[in-house]
Amino acid sequence: MTCDSAIRTANLTRDFGAVRAVDDLSLEVPRGLIFGFLGPNGAGKTTTIRLLLGLLEPTAGQAKVLDLDVRSQADRIRARTGALLEHNGLYERLTAEDNLEFYGRIYRLPRAVRRARTEELLTHLGLWERRAEPVKEWSRGMRQKLAVARALMHHPPLIFLDEPTAGLDPIAAASLREDLSSLAEREGTTVFLNTHNLPEAEKLCALVGVINKGRLVTVGSPDALRAQAGRPQIKIVGCRLDERVLAALRTQPQVAAAQMQNGSLIVELTENIEAAPLIRLIVEAGGEVEEVHRGQASLEEAFLALMNEEEA
Repeated sequence: MTCDSAIRTANLTRDFGAVRAVDDLSLEVPRGLIFGFLGPNGAGKTTTIRLLLGLLEPTAGQAKVLDLDVRSQADRIRARTGALLEHNGLYERLTAEDNLEFYGRIYRLPRAVRRARTEELLTHLGLWERRAEPVKEWSRGMRQKLAVARALMHHPPLIFLDEPTAGLDPIAAASLREDLSSLAEREGTTVFLNTHNLPEAEKLCALVGVINKGRLVTVGSPDALRAQAGRPQIKIVGCRLDERVLAALRTQPQVAAAQMQNGSLIVELTENIEAAPLIRLIVEAGGEVEEVHRGQASLEEAFLALMNEEEA
């Protein structure tokens, strides 16, 4: 493993009877960034985390986490990392402060360090004023924030998060994403984030890997994946962008698709071309153009394109 890698796997494989949940996974995650592991439900994301934490024994292959071997040094890996998996690990009859005190003792932090770290994390997450309340009285979003604080209590250089915003309302999910990004940047923590929420990965992750049916499909930055799997686009805002306009655009050989999305006209191109001829065509067909934006397919569209290629 190179010194700048938090995680490295080579041909990592895990079978459950006749089912291969993780299939020949070779992956490297650099230190100090948020890595998004993307895939549909059942793709092998959670099994991969359990293998990396040493909670499951690999059927074949190798993996190192923080230069520690998952087969022979699993206890040390779990001591040096933080994790938020299916269950938040909180004791709901205890207060927020008491929960972090409990986990601080488990990690053998000195008393003064426990108290300072509790105040630091709860303040940063906007929970300090409610530290004396039993956790059972909190919203799910607040409990998830506290669970993230629990995972970070001992200053781990790497944390694993498995669908941390699943089940949260949009406001709570956005707030937790903002806190995760801020904490990771402030503390220099590497984050391994399992998610099938593509907009979430696009906002948070510097690097993403796509897994499907246990096999790694691709790894790259969100921009690279969009460029790899998505066509260039032009987004047009205006009036009278009706079926006549769409029909006129669809006659053009450089136009792969044209459709209305959320009140805007999205034109997918087969190649990068000047927008001016298409704008003239729209106006001649009776449309009125107010704004024109160039771009690429979203990460979600690129992901779906990759999944379709896998199924083909």
